[in-house]
Amino acid sequence: MSKKLALLLSLASSLFILIGGGAAFYFLHDYYSNTTVEATSSLGEKTNAPESQKNDSDLKSVIHETQKSVVQIEVALKDGTSSGSGFLYNANGDVITNAHVVEGAQKITVKTSDAKQFEAQIIGMGDTIDVAVIRVPGLEGNDPLPVAEERMAEVGDDIIALGSPLGLQNTVTTGIVSSLDREFILEPYRYEHIYQISAPITKGNSGGPLIDANTGEAIAINSAGTDSGAIGFSIPLPNVIEQIKNWSDDPVKITVDDESKEEVSTPQGLTGEDFKNNATYLIGYFYESLSTQDYVTGYSLLGSRWQSEMLYEDFRSGYIHTLDVEVSNMTGSLNQTNDQVKVTATIKAQERTEDKKTTTSLYNVTYQVGYENDQLKILSGKAEKLK
Repeated sequence: MSKKLALLLSLASSLFILIGGGAAFYFLHDYYSNTTVEATSSLGEKTNAPESQKNDSDLKSVIHETQKSVVQIEVALKDGTSSGSGFLYNANGDVITNAHVVEGAQKITVKTSDAKQFEAQIIGMGDTIDVAVIRVPGLEGNDPLPVAEERMAEVGDDIIALGSPLGLQNTVTTGIVSSLDREFILEPYRYEHIYQISAPITKGNSGGPLIDANTGEAIAINSAGTDSGAIGFSIPLPNVIEQIKNWSDDPVKITVDDESKEEVSTPQGLTGEDFKNNATYLIGYFYESLSTQDYVTGYSLLGSRWQSEMLYEDFRSGYIHTLDVEVSNMTGSLNQTNDQVKVTATIKAQERTEDKKTTTSLYNVTYQVGYENDQLKILSGKAEKLK
């Protein structure tokens, strides 16, 4: 084949691809231009994530590390409650979220990935831009989420959308940036030059970070989704970072009236059901830490008495051969004094043997979970290996 003929064939092939891609873009644009979008601010529902080209182990590690800086935001309103997400921006305890998540708040409570609870205060909130910053004194000094303040995403970039960490397994979706510069209005907010993503933004994701799956950096704020739940929309951080910095440096005094207190008999002002949910979540997070070889986090979830009886080195060596853990049949029950929750579960663990083979074992586990110095801890536990 002559070089001239090869060149002509190459040009023809490229032209075909461009025409096909242009037609596909036209139809996608026409479809999404006629699709209703809605902001979301309640707890999430489980979604099926698209297949990722990243190694599953690497992706799991990115998610686990990132979620440490993601918080669930619970808002008490005059006529009810609302929930959303946010992520830690700096060492001052400032958390980025959507304005619609905290709008009308009378009391704001955040929950961290290790089930700690703190009160928060709004220090900046947009009128027409759906962005807000809340300050959480209890998170001061914690490691923030790395933020891409200048770099804009490109179509095709792999992304992870994270939502509320309490129940995080149901609010993690992966996908790609599928389009740029989308615009629409959801009164009173205007969304301009935002990302369209293939990862659905469901209830509970609002205010959470959109993560670059390769770098682990936050690149946008998940803010809205279509009525069908097929796609999501995220506000690029470079577009709003200056306003966020201004609020952080010069906080706006926005007061909230706390009219939502109720008398309860459980620690931290929780209802019995919330206490049980937090306790079962903590056990799930404990095993998630072990699955990603994050032994430091796993050990930190143990109560002080248990830690005094087992050094970190012994704890780590006990799980060093654990490759993966699946938790099922998990239930929680309050004790008679409502100050501890008994959590039972079945554990399926993949473990590496001394001859470097992989074996699977089943265990029944029982834990006592309670508050210690206002922090939820695993106070004691035992495991029984099943035959």
